[in-house]
Amino acid sequence: MFAYLVRRVIGAVFLLVIVTAVTFSIFFLVPRLGGATADDLASRYVGKSAGEAQIHDTAVKLGFTDPIYVQYGRFLKGLVAGQDFNTGPSTEHCPAPCFGYSFLSQQPVWPDLVNRIPVTISLAVGAAVIWLIAGVGTGVISALRRGSVLDRSLMSVALAGVSLPIFFTGLLALSIFSYGLGWTAQGGSNPMDASNPLEWAYDLILPWTTLAFLYAAAYARLTRAGMLETMNEDYVRTARAKGLTERTVVTRHGLRATLTPILTIFGLDLGLLLGGAILTETTFSLPGIGQYAVIALRANDLPKVLGVTLVAAFFIVLANLIVDLMYAVVDPRVRIS
Repeated sequence: MFAYLVRRVIGAVFLLVIVTAVTFSIFFLVPRLGGATADDLASRYVGKSAGEAQIHDTAVKLGFTDPIYVQYGRFLKGLVAGQDFNTGPSTEHCPAPCFGYSFLSQQPVWPDLVNRIPVTISLAVGAAVIWLIAGVGTGVISALRRGSVLDRSLMSVALAGVSLPIFFTGLLALSIFSYGLGWTAQGGSNPMDASNPLEWAYDLILPWTTLAFLYAAAYARLTRAGMLETMNEDYVRTARAKGLTERTVVTRHGLRATLTPILTIFGLDLGLLLGGAILTETTFSLPGIGQYAVIALRANDLPKVLGVTLVAAFFIVLANLIVDLMYAVVDPRVRIS
């Protein structure tokens, strides 16, 4: 088990290095391969009225005229040791981890991300708990009641959840439960406050439920399909022949074997949401990473977009690492192999 853990951690670190290289290439190497010059890249960091001489001077100060491997080395050094940016009249220091420096807001990107990450984590984790419990539970019930009215009703609701986009269900939920009935808050929540967790949960219950409805539907369908296949296996019939209770057969033998593919997509879904639930945060005016990315794209603020991309990639790699470790807990065959 320890060797398995070490292999997965080393693989995750190596993958993160590859992610930084790919991300850096997308923002700095690919434009150069497409014909963009160092001055073209520097033009994003100056005002619209800047002249050619000022743009070229900015390109030199930012190091865009250096070889690409030198720029990438400086980029990696900034992540672990910080980086200095020459803005012209002064030099600004971006402390580690330096995810870039926004010349529009005149401040490093990382503090902005730190302020918004708790909101995104609150949204993603809360919704994940709801959709995992509701989705898996619904799938198990539907599989055990296959062909019944309950099964068809639950799968119809699941089909609607998969088909309806989040911006539609979000706006519909806001208009009914918030603006119409006044049961829930309208969004714009802050991170969890230990002194008043009930107010925090009240602010996020509608975004949680709306986001969970979309994902729970997919998990219900996947769980149902897996359970229908697993419950017909020989080892399940053997467990019943031994006299085990139906609850034990379903949970320890049927559901446990079904959890492997569910864990796979759960890691991907949670990692993507931790990188920013753009539509949900925009719909409910949540000041998280997703909303931050939308604002950065509209302003063409490249350092902020780069920072969000790196944070999202980190969460995806981390979520998949945790899923790999969970495989060994759920499926003993992983430990044996």
